[in-house]
Amino acid sequence: MHVLILGAGVVGLATAHVLAAEGHRVTVLDAERAPGRGASFANGGQLSYSYVAPFAGPGVIGKVPGWLLDPDGPLRFRPQFDPHQWKWLLAFLRACNAGQAARTTAALLALAALSRTLTREVVALPDMAFDFAPSGKLVLQPDAAAMAGAVRQMELQAKLGSEQRALSREECVAAEPSLRHLAHRIEGGILTPSEEAGDARLFCEALALRLARGNQAVSFRMGLRARQLVRAEGRIRAVVTDEGVIEADQFVLALGNGARALTVPLGLDLPIYPLKGYSLTLDVADEAEAPRISITDSAAKVVYARLGRRLRVAGMADVVGDDARIEEKRLDTLIRQARAAFPKASDWREIRPWAGLRPATPTGLPLLGAARAAPNLWLNLGQGSLGFTLAMGSAAMVAAMIEGRATPIPAEPFAPG
Repeated sequence: MHVLILGAGVVGLATAHVLAAEGHRVTVLDAERAPGRGASFANGGQLSYSYVAPFAGPGVIGKVPGWLLDPDGPLRFRPQFDPHQWKWLLAFLRACNAGQAARTTAALLALAALSRTLTREVVALPDMAFDFAPSGKLVLQPDAAAMAGAVRQMELQAKLGSEQRALSREECVAAEPSLRHLAHRIEGGILTPSEEAGDARLFCEALALRLARGNQAVSFRMGLRARQLVRAEGRIRAVVTDEGVIEADQFVLALGNGARALTVPLGLDLPIYPLKGYSLTLDVADEAEAPRISITDSAAKVVYARLGRRLRVAGMADVVGDDARIEEKRLDTLIRQARAAFPKASDWREIRPWAGLRPATPTGLPLLGAARAAPNLWLNLGQGSLGFTLAMGSAAMVAAMIEGRATPIPAEPFAPG
């Protein structure tokens, strides 16, 4: 069958890879001129298979006022006259309970484990160079209370198959000596040796090149914006673009936040909202001063990942609508936090900043499956900050549904609607 995938980010390309391997004719459509130019472009770089606890947790509501009042806080909210923003926020607040967080964590761990297996298969393919490193991940905790909560989460995830270790302050510095500048403000951390890192944009570029040059029937229509989905007799028949109509048998929406503009006219308002995040990419000046292990500063909500000779620094979640502009104050905050953490890692002469919009659902669970608007319209979106981590697993799930096969893991937690 002919499958049209809308979106050439990491999720869309992973879906193209899986479907093409099954023998389908695949077309990938994207408004950008090159793959991986949206939320995949300069994300945090962490492949975080075991650390998937949702942002909507039972302790979040109490922290929100402090974050909003702190100019350097990880969360910023700009209220708008947008019913969709308020609807999403109310759903997010409803999801901030222990029961929902536990269900979300269990489902995401299963999806992430599937994704890890499939991602490692792609890593082993020829010409898939994207600064991949099986670096492990260390999540730092600022005080005894935070450490105790992290240990409880670790124990919950251990029952679901995760292998993690709790480290003291001294053990954190022993595992990653470049943390000595942060040691005075951490209680300890949770180490997950199986975590990995890589550059999502380079992954997209390498995978797209492989698909375009291979024997698989994958074609790319880049620099072409989807304007409308054409529905007739209950099915999607085509997509209207700037250069005409493209027909297909099946349609996959992997556009992230851009999907809503196509589904709302069909009577389907997707529960996704853009959370703006920032990143810096720095050249490493001193190997001994830059972390080798991926680091997450849980207090500041900032992540650090080594990408070859570069250090990626990422953080923040700004609820400001569809606005990807870089705000200097937010950028300055991230630079200041990074320089305090690893002052000698870079010479700080060239800081390559970026801001991107991560498509998030209120619960943190991606939407995987058939859309109510039509049986041949499939959703693969809403992975939020875990897009790189969950891409291959999400692709395998949606491909199985399109083919009418049993999914590799239970699909119910991710069912749209």
